[in-house]
Amino acid sequence: MKSTYISKAMPLFALLLLAPALQAQANDAAPTDPGVSKVRIVRLSQVKGAVQVDRSDGRGYERAIANLPIVEKNELRTGEGIAEVEFEDNSSLRLAPNSQVEFVRLERSASGATLSSVHLMEGTAYLSMVKAQNSKAAVNQFSLMFGDRTINLDPATHVRLTLDGPKAKLAVLDGAIRVDDVNGPLRIPKKRKAILEMLSGGAPMIAKDVAPSPFDEWDHQAATYHTGVAAVRGYNSPYAYGVPDLLYYGSFLDSCGGSMWRPYFASATWSPYANGTWAWFRGAGYSWVSPYPWAWTPFHSGSWVYCDRVGWGWSPGDGQWYGVNNVAALTPIERNSPDSGSPKPPHLPAHPPLPHAPSMVAINTKPIPVSEISSSAKFEFRRDSAGLGVPRATLGNLNKFSRQSISHGVASTAIYATVPRTGQSLAGASRSELLGASIHRGYAPSYSQSSAGNSFNSSYAGSGNMGGGGGGGGSVAAPAPAAPSMPSGGGGVRR
Repeated sequence: MKSTYISKAMPLFALLLLAPALQAQANDAAPTDPGVSKVRIVRLSQVKGAVQVDRSDGRGYERAIANLPIVEKNELRTGEGIAEVEFEDNSSLRLAPNSQVEFVRLERSASGATLSSVHLMEGTAYLSMVKAQNSKAAVNQFSLMFGDRTINLDPATHVRLTLDGPKAKLAVLDGAIRVDDVNGPLRIPKKRKAILEMLSGGAPMIAKDVAPSPFDEWDHQAATYHTGVAAVRGYNSPYAYGVPDLLYYGSFLDSCGGSMWRPYFASATWSPYANGTWAWFRGAGYSWVSPYPWAWTPFHSGSWVYCDRVGWGWSPGDGQWYGVNNVAALTPIERNSPDSGSPKPPHLPAHPPLPHAPSMVAINTKPIPVSEISSSAKFEFRRDSAGLGVPRATLGNLNKFSRQSISHGVASTAIYATVPRTGQSLAGASRSELLGASIHRGYAPSYSQSSAGNSFNSSYAGSGNMGGGGGGGGSVAAPAPAAPSMPSGGGGVRR
């Protein structure tokens, strides 16, 4: 399915991916080495439940929102929630509930390679490094820190790290890694787990099997989603940032004398500027953060175009890329409707926030519809939600549902959830565990409408349904939890 919707937009995205310049996404800290830059493109790509961010501006922790740029020295923590951070090359980090991480180093070398160091302070983190596409290109460096240990992750590696009191449990889901332990170098192969003593300095133990976690399914699905950008790398660009989101959540059309991208589930009256947040960054000013799951690339490059009777769409333009300071990307273009009175971008705050005032200012000029789970076995797509609330990649082609929602206001489809089997009854799964469930279109292999009243059933989904992500144990298929039990989507704005 991914290869189909990615290939259709390939020629047009050649212009976008060959961006001639990148403007800074950085704080005002000085580089540690000559020739090293703080210019990075890192974003909070998914937020579900209780997630907070400390943006190293002296204000402490604030509510995190999807598409918020992440810069060096920021900290991210989850309560009863989960979060994902995406890097330029589509490598990604995911945090399970009750976890905390600091972005110690986010730099770029003179050769163009990225230099990243992330410190897991508590809880569980998944990291998936993408495979290097060009053997001659500078290799990105990624270090995972925990306690007094540091692991350098090579391309095409995928790990799960859990801090459990004095122990660190490191599961290698793909690739192989080396840990410089106090007892000597330790190599951990694929599908093995090392248990490291953080305080006693005892010898590490290597387990043969990697026991499943309730969040392996979520991690596996997200990591697989990011590999979809491999198809667009034939243009030899190091950036294919946000492309899968655009190709899943919308499509291009020719209108008003040009080509533009429009999100699904958006009528002619929908506005990209009606809802969002102005986020203040020291050294860069205010940055516009949109809540929609596709809304990174269209608000950091190109321009929004208003076409009479069609509505708003996005044009890649000349490929200019904007980092934190993305105000220029909000400048609208109007075709064939100079006096239409179309909605305008929100006013930029006149002054920086006061020292103890919030650094993020929400803009909601009208209520924002959200697509969501409406019952234990049904998902509702709503007109003008523009994809907000729709889970990534698991509900198939959205075009038909989009047309139905525009015509009738609402469209729906049958759904079910899959959660990795961890040995205990799923009927007693916590709200946090349900956040990691994957939503799929249709009916579970042994689920029928007659069993829709059950909270869960105990049938096992076949291996062709959704892999267990962490290996071992498979998945359990069940009716999807009702909307109050499992918030959907990655946006930061709710009705």
